[in-house]
Amino acid sequence: MKAIRIRHPATLDSLELVDMAPPPPPGPGEIQVRVRASSLNYHDYSVCAGLIPTADGRIPLSDAAGEVVALGEGVSGLALGDLVIGTFFPRPIGRHVPGSVFALTPGDGADGYARERINAPAETFTRAPAGWSAEEAATIPCAGLTAWRALVVDGALKPGDTVLVLGTGGVSIYALQIARAAGARVIATTSSDAKAERLKALGADHVINYRSDPEWGKTAFALAGNGVDHVVEIGGAATLPHSLMACGFGGHVAVIGGLSGYGGEVPTVLILARQLRVQGLLVGTPAHQAEFVRALETTAIRPVIDRAFPLADLAEAFRHQLSGRHFGKIVVTL
Repeated sequence: MKAIRIRHPATLDSLELVDMAPPPPPGPGEIQVRVRASSLNYHDYSVCAGLIPTADGRIPLSDAAGEVVALGEGVSGLALGDLVIGTFFPRPIGRHVPGSVFALTPGDGADGYARERINAPAETFTRAPAGWSAEEAATIPCAGLTAWRALVVDGALKPGDTVLVLGTGGVSIYALQIARAAGARVIATTSSDAKAERLKALGADHVINYRSDPEWGKTAFALAGNGVDHVVEIGGAATLPHSLMACGFGGHVAVIGGLSGYGGEVPTVLILARQLRVQGLLVGTPAHQAEFVRALETTAIRPVIDRAFPLADLAEAFRHQLSGRHFGKIVVTL
């Protein structure tokens, strides 16, 4: 079967397409999945580019969707041909998990889904939403689930709330869609007029161009009436102060990334004076994912896919991601 391996020193140019033996029949409690699609996350790029160390020869990619092609002894609740999706954290993480929280994450501490077949414990997969394609379902495990946890699991999103989303990447677009489905208002940011129109078409009530409006946090506060209720904060050092400024009293800031870095000053006085809840989060659990799938089946949400690349062109897919031209998710097909 075809697979991609990361060779040291890890760079996009050192990704190697290889032929490897297919897995044996699955063992007790395992399923074998024919992987059909994956989707790219910044975490995947960081591993493939050597920004996050991993083993030489590691198979990358944390997201996957595919069909069950074999069942091990004792597996119940799944049937041959079912479309399933992998989980970013196969086990819930917490203070009692030893070592790195990413020790079991596919494509980081363990081999990932840039391969045609895989054997894995059945409980590390959930079913995909009914009627979804593999390409659509592959966008759920990292980006979709992060947005769901930020707003619904941790944020307790309510109809009438106001949500601020930053940019047009996979998490932000999913957050916009989840917020609108829940009856919330959405303020979005972008630097592109063309992307602004697409954000409005998806339901954004207001779009702020952060390049022409360097005080966009204050602008979002005013547009919300008296501050936003939720921020899905992806930027880190360069954006967190503005996100805090955008919040109203008791606002919730879900810190899910640091695309602009992890240092910088934090306006603590805003957190205190407005009694804000600033919470870091890393994706979610298999139980959260199963809950999200059920929710997706009751809404009209479908993921926004920017472009699909074949597995052999994984490096080019990452370069497209780095260009910032994409809107929504980039997928890889196998």
